[in-house]
Amino acid sequence: MSATVMTLRVDASEAIAAVESALDMWSPAARDVLAERLRQRNVEGWTPEHDDQHHSGEMARAASCYAAHASAWQRVPVKLEAYQAVEYCHLSHGWPWGAKWWKPTNPRRDLVKAAALILAEIERIDRAAARAATPPAGAEHG
Repeated sequence: MSATVMTLRVDASEAIAAVESALDMWSPAARDVLAERLRQRNVEGWTPEHDDQHHSGEMARAASCYAAHASAWQRVPVKLEAYQAVEYCHLSHGWPWGAKWWKPTNPRRDLVKAAALILAEIERIDRAAARAATPPAGAEHG
């Protein structure tokens, strides 16, 4: 095994240990939100490039739907099966995508999804701002 490969493995191990240590300071809720954001990217395939196509507030609107749905359930508790079947947000609060993407689970999980969608929207806004602040390639300065 080359010294470069061994160095990379050590560096990766140290990086993983640093991340795990940093995660220990976060609450389970915060870790769940970050894990959901990673799941959205790595399992669902919602890459930054994909998210950048949703420039009309769709991710924020979807987050508000999940949060409103969780809130409504807490005001008027129903059995979980009824909670999952309700098309509350999809019908009345502007769910931005097709019905097949409306997947209420339980209030806590839906709040995690909402928070991860808010994070995705903030990331999209930050990328758009960075692009706007960066001069196009080949632009002359002076």
